[in-house]
Amino acid sequence: MGIGSNPNLSRQSRRLYIGSITPEVNEQNLADFFNGKMIEMDIGTGGPGNPVLAVQCNYEKNYAFVEFRSAEDATAAMAFDGIIFINGPLKIRRPKDYGGVEITVPSVHVPGVVSTNVPDSINKVFVGGLPTYLNEEQVQELLKSFGELKAFNLVRENGNGPSKGFAFFEYVDASVTDVAIQSLNGMELGDRYLVVQRASVGAKPGTPGMIPNLPYDQFPEIPRPIMPAGESSNADARILLMLNMVTPDDLTNDDEYGDLYEDVKEECSKYGAVEDLRIPRPVKKDKSKWAPGEPGHQSAIEAQRADEAAGVGRVYVKYVDAEGAQTGLKALAGRSFAGRSIIATVLNEDSQTTPPLNLIFAPQPDAPPPLPTS
Repeated sequence: MGIGSNPNLSRQSRRLYIGSITPEVNEQNLADFFNGKMIEMDIGTGGPGNPVLAVQCNYEKNYAFVEFRSAEDATAAMAFDGIIFINGPLKIRRPKDYGGVEITVPSVHVPGVVSTNVPDSINKVFVGGLPTYLNEEQVQELLKSFGELKAFNLVRENGNGPSKGFAFFEYVDASVTDVAIQSLNGMELGDRYLVVQRASVGAKPGTPGMIPNLPYDQFPEIPRPIMPAGESSNADARILLMLNMVTPDDLTNDDEYGDLYEDVKEECSKYGAVEDLRIPRPVKKDKSKWAPGEPGHQSAIEAQRADEAAGVGRVYVKYVDAEGAQTGLKALAGRSFAGRSIIATVLNEDSQTTPPLNLIFAPQPDAPPPLPTS
């Protein structure tokens, strides 16, 4: 019996399960969000009217069901899995009683959206030892230092509770995976050390040994990472990298940028002699042309990607010696700055990051750099 001849199956093919919703999410704003995004990105059938017919929210279990006007629209909307809405990423899945053809990889890629479903493959990576106070966006910011993320899932108690301190992820460009693993594994992050390895642990895709996408209550206990004996691996690491400390909006005004620069330099100098400080600035943008459909909308997206590639949103402090960087790390990691918890780690000058450190610390005038023009 085909879907078209069974009303229940037909309806299920038009519905999507939305997990990890927050109390601020309601039927109206969730419907408006999907309708607006699908029209803006030209995703779905493109028929007259709105793609979303109805929304039902279950606040006790933090999920919702969204019903679309067609099965094609529902399938297209799965491309938004991982999109940030209000305070976190939406986890989009088929209903359990879905009877249609299962499509594991969306046919449409939405730029900037990181899927929450990390399929089992040789490029699926496990990261453990994460400080539990870090949320999805903060962990992603660290991982994005090595390349654009294709998928990411921070494992939480019961799906939406406190972080369990480990996650799975995959990069868009599989060639950066090994560099990221080598650079991140053993990295000191706050008061912990990361354990980073391919989730396959040497297994081929689909074979025993792969760490699977188990239900949240069935994940095996991940052992705490073994702390390295001493700090010999960080003996020459004199660059302190801080994430989640500044936002692009903090860096656009010249006077505000100058004040911020001096404040950061003064604070970091408390822990050792600072040789150099770099806080990359964003490209100037004409926000009046950012509206969907305007000529500048696509260029705004491209400018945002260029900012990320240039290290905007990160603070790089080069100390005279590694002792200063270590002292700064212990003092600043996890501290609150403008309401945000600072993520910090130390790097040596040969560390592989995006952008490369030799570009970050390229010679420049003594004055704080002006905003680059687009």
